Amino acid sequence: MSRPPSGRAPASRPHSGTKSGNKPGATREQVERRERFERARRDSLRPDADGPIVMYGWHTVTAALQNPARVVRKLLATENAARRLTDENIPYSTAPEIVRPSAIAERLLPDAVHQGLYLEADALDSPAIEDLPAQGMVLVLDQITDPHNVGAIFRSAAAFAVTAIVMTQRHSPDATGALAKAASGALEKVPLVSVQNLARGLAALKDSGFLVVGLDSTGEADLAGLPLRAPLALVLGAEGKGLRQLTKETCDHVARIDLPGELKSLNVSNAAALALYVASRRLTG
Repeated sequence: MSRPPSGRAPASRPHSGTKSGNKPGATREQVERRERFERARRDSLRPDADGPIVMYGWHTVTAALQNPARVVRKLLATENAARRLTDENIPYSTAPEIVRPSAIAERLLPDAVHQGLYLEADALDSPAIEDLPAQGMVLVLDQITDPHNVGAIFRSAAAFAVTAIVMTQRHSPDATGALAKAASGALEKVPLVSVQNLARGLAALKDSGFLVVGLDSTGEADLAGLPLRAPLALVLGAEGKGLRQLTKETCDHVARIDLPGELKSLNVSNAAALALYVASRRLTG
């Protein structure tokens, strides 16, 4: 077997390239370089606590543009998206910068579907939990960290006219990026209340007259059979962990959702939608 000339390193063996974004036949060095780039890019896209939030996608961005409470800092649009904004009479206070689709894609993670629109804006004001009106329903999220699930919960909350969503300042996703996209405009419809301590937040709701009901597979009764009244706060926990013990102890009731099938658990966003449907029927029935 012949050896490479003296002083020259052997050629890198092709890598299988099975990871996302890596081409078949890429060398190990190319794969590692790509992975380092993606890690750095992902870190750079983490929202700055004091910086603007990022929104992308047609429904998400247009809902923000139509919300007079949103302060827009930057708006990027492709030619087709800008033309559609005009055709559909979508107002905007900041003129869009016309860019190629790749100029938007490079600002986002590879799986982000931007539909030709990208927006940077200030976060909306977060009301104090003590100032929430004692009416209707409130959703409380106990350390649900997946932004897609939280975004889907916001969307269901908007559909059921939820008064507000309460989340903890820590162990909760920021209302930006993937969460905003999954919410599909619901961030403009449902106020987000951020609390430092969830147990104290629940106590504040109870002081305001809310009936606080936690949802857990170990609940004492089926939600559909529990005596419910408004104002009502429904509390959901993270998948797997469920409600924390102190959260359970602070609730007035802990209920379950009885299901007829062999699988007895739902994705938390689906559970939220079902709980809102059951509760809304009970409150208006």
